[in-house]
Amino acid sequence: MDLFPAIASATKQSSGVIDAEILCPNVRKPKPLNEFLIKVSKTLAHHARRIQRGLRSARWSISRAPAQRPIIVVGCSRAGTTLVYKTLSESREIGSLQRETHDYWTDLHPPADKHWDTHALDAGDASPADRDTVSRYFYSWTGQHRWVDKNNQNGLCVPYLRALFPDAVFVFIKRSPGDNLNSLIEGWRKPDEFATWSNDLPATVAVENGTLTQWCFFLADGWREYVNAPVEDVAAFQYTAINQAILDAKADVPAGQWVDVFYEDFLRDPVATFRQVFEGCSLAFDARLQAHCADVLDIPYNAFSEIRLDKWKDGRNRDKIERVLPKVADVAKRMGY
Repeated sequence: MDLFPAIASATKQSSGVIDAEILCPNVRKPKPLNEFLIKVSKTLAHHARRIQRGLRSARWSISRAPAQRPIIVVGCSRAGTTLVYKTLSESREIGSLQRETHDYWTDLHPPADKHWDTHALDAGDASPADRDTVSRYFYSWTGQHRWVDKNNQNGLCVPYLRALFPDAVFVFIKRSPGDNLNSLIEGWRKPDEFATWSNDLPATVAVENGTLTQWCFFLADGWREYVNAPVEDVAAFQYTAINQAILDAKADVPAGQWVDVFYEDFLRDPVATFRQVFEGCSLAFDARLQAHCADVLDIPYNAFSEIRLDKWKDGRNRDKIERVLPKVADVAKRMGY
C-alpha cells in the first residue's frame, strides 16, 4: 500500500496538483497567499510522487515480478494509435504513463547500436535485464504490474516485445491508406513535433526537393533510399514498412493475445468498437467507459484537422497520394482494405 494517501489521492494523474484548500481549508486568502500556496502544493506533489516512485521501485526489487499481460498498442504513425492508447488508459484496471515512451525505449536500445539502420528490434535483442528494467520502470511509475504502452516504433519491435513479455496483448490499429498517407505527409511538415529524436541522425535529409530536412516518425530498413525523395514516397515507404512488419509478426502471436481494429470503425461507432478493444484485452467496459467513448471523438488527440473519413480526397495532398496508392496496395490488401 502506498504511503501519503491524502497526497496521493490529491495528485491523480489528471491533475498532478494538490488543491491549496487541502492545505488551508476554510481560510479566506488574499490572492498572493493563494498563489504561494499553489506553488507550495505543486512542489509537495512533485516530491510526493518522487518518493512514491522510490518506494515502489524498492518494493519491486523484493518481488521482482515481471509485467503481467501488458497491452501494447501498435500501428503506423498517424493511424489513430494515440486515440486508442489514451482511451485504454482510462481503465482503472491497468496502469498508464499517459505519455509516449519512444525516448525510454530508444535509451534502452539506441538506433546508433544498429548503425542507424532501423528502429526495429527482434527477439535476439531481448534479455532478462531488459525485462527487469522495463517491469520495474512501469511499476514504479504506475503502481501496476499490468499497463498499456504506445510509441511510434513499437510496431517494428513486436518480436522483441513478445520475447520480453510472452503474455503481452497487442492492439493493432489499421487505417485506410489514403487518410493515413495524408496524415503522414502533414506530419512531415511538422518536424518540431515528429523529428525531435532525429537531430543526431548521421545523414543529410532533403525530402521534397530539400524543403524537409529532418527525418520524421521512425527508421525502417531502407530509409536511406528516400532521403531525397518526394514526401509522398517517404510516406508510402513508412506505411508499407511498419504495417508489413506488424502483419508478419502477428503470425507468431496467439489469437487470444491479438486485437485487430480498423480506425474507421471508431468513427462509425466508437462505443461498439472500443467495447471490442476492451473485451479483447480482458478489461471491463463499464458505464463510465461507455460514456467516455461516446464523446471521445470530441477530444481530438493530436488531430491536424476535422475528424472524418476520406479527408484526403478533398485535401491539398490528393494528387500526391493518388500517385503512390499503387505502391501500398499489397500491404493495404493484407490489412483488409
